Formats: sequence, C-alpha cells, structure tokens
Amino acid sequence: MSNSKTVPEPNLIAFVSRIPFVEVQEWISILNELLPDSDICLFDRLTDLQKTQCTLAVVANPDPEELRQLPNLKWVHSTWAGVERMVAELFVTGSEVPFQIIRLVDPELARTMAEAVLAWTLYLHRDMPRYRMQQESVQWIQLPYVAAKDRTVTVLGLGKLGALCAKRLQANGFRVLGWSRNEKFLENIQSFSAEDGLKTVLSQSDIVVNLLPLTNDTRGLLNAACFAQCLPGVSIINFGRGATVNEADLIASLDTGLISHAVLDVFEEEPLSVNHPYWAHEKVTVLPHISAPTNISSASKIVANNIREYYRSGLVPEAVNHNLGY
Repeated sequence: MSNSKTVPEPNLIAFVSRIPFVEVQEWISILNELLPDSDICLFDRLTDLQKTQCTLAVVANPDPEELRQLPNLKWVHSTWAGVERMVAELFVTGSEVPFQIIRLVDPELARTMAEAVLAWTLYLHRDMPRYRMQQESVQWIQLPYVAAKDRTVTVLGLGKLGALCAKRLQANGFRVLGWSRNEKFLENIQSFSAEDGLKTVLSQSDIVVNLLPLTNDTRGLLNAACFAQCLPGVSIINFGRGATVNEADLIASLDTGLISHAVLDVFEEEPLSVNHPYWAHEKVTVLPHISAPTNISSASKIVANNIREYYRSGLVPEAVNHNLGY
C-alpha cells in the first residue's frame, strides 16, 4: 500500500484573448507564477474536455465565440478596465450570458490616467498646439500667459478614474468642475449631473476632459448640440471612449473655430485608419490609445488576488452591470 498523498488537480483557468501573443505569454507566465495551485492555459491549447472543466477565465479583448465554447463558466476576469466592447459583442444577438464579467480595478491605472489628463491639460493650457503651428510657419510670437486658477477644466465621468483626475487637476491649481450621469459628490469640487448639469458645466469650461464609459446614454453624447453649449474656443480631451464623440460634428466644430483643439486617444475604430481626417487636421492631436495602459505587474497581482480569494471563500468580485456596460 502506498503512503503517498494524492496531489490535487490544479484549477484550470482559460486565458481568452485577441491581444498580441507576446503579451498573452507574459500574462500567462506571471499569473501561473502568482497562482501555483492553478493552471492558466491559453484557450487554443485546451482540449474539448478541458473546455468543459473551466469555470473561470481571464480575458483580454476576448473572442465571444471562444467564450461560448466554455459552457460552465461562472465568471470571467478582464485584464482591462473597459469592458464595453466585450459586453456589446456578447449581447449582440440578445442572448443570455450565463457568467459574470469582472473588470479590472487597479489604483495604478487611475494614477496613470490622472497623470495623462494633467499632462495633456497642461499641453492645452500652455498653448502648445499654437506654438507647434508657429514653429511650422517660422514665427517667433510669445502668447499671453493665463494662470491655472483662471482656467476652468471640466471632467465628464466621476468614477474612480475621473475622481482622481479631477483631484489631480485641482491640486495643480485649475478651477475644476465635475459632471456625471448620476449625482456624485467630490470633496471641494463642484459637481453636477443630468442634462441641465451638463449645460451648466459646458458653458463655463475652457477645457473639457471626457472620461465617460460607453453606454446607450453616452453614445454620441458629445455632438453638435453639445458643442454649441460650450464656451467658444473650448478644447476637448477624449480619453474615455471614441463612440461618445460624434466625429463629423467634432470636425465641423473644429473647422468653424467653436472648438480650438481636440486631443484624442480613443476612436470608434482602432487603429485609426490611415485616411481618417483626424491625422491631417491641424487642430487635432492624435494619440494611439496610450493615456492609461494596463500595468501588467500591478494588474496581474489584482487578478491573482481576486482568483485566490474566490477559490478560498467562493466570493466573486463586484461584477459589471450588463445593462450599463460597466
């Protein structure tokens, strides 16, 4: 009779993704190191039997058809903060999704976003686009200085990212206003909500920072009617979702001078097509979706801790509201 103890099978976890393979390898390597009692395995390498054994998956822009091949999923953990695309693709046919979706909530991501919002707000505040244009036309003109306290910046979207961004802007001397779909309160920052509140903040803003998630209510929210409520010469920063901005209306407002400049990091289609008018527009700064990249080092620890706690206590982290998309 053998005295050896039976070694329990590791918890099999699928990794479902459409990100570059080198990133997938890094995620799987780190997560397997952090979760020695689990086996994080690339979806393509799972057998049909193993697919039925997966009750949990880690995902990064997953193919919805691959998720549907995991019939016993209870929940999936996204490595991204934004899950709107995944929700939209899963619910495209109106079918029920039997598992919960957990999005990444990483304080490091919020700090990175706040850094980017401050950097590009300063870029607009100190007239960097005009100095760039002056350089191109070989002009030596010193523009008047405006103090930060005399510049009003509005943050649209006051979730964890937006709240930290608003506080960072305020700490750097700007007059900061906040707006969200539902009423929220931030210490020492005047906040507004609903349609009337949006009109109020837009009418006072020199710079508008959009951090709103993409929902049925926010799709195309920043359109001609919205821009008409802004101060003439307002600048726009969109670090939220591309589809919250009506592209044709934005370009028209830039052309008329109603909007002086737009810093855009997110787009309806990414990568941005080579013939898109944004590329050549002198009043647009195009960024390749870099305002707040996921930090694998910090994010992997959060994902691993959530999975470890689930296997210890059965507790599933706070899930996404499928109807809201976040």
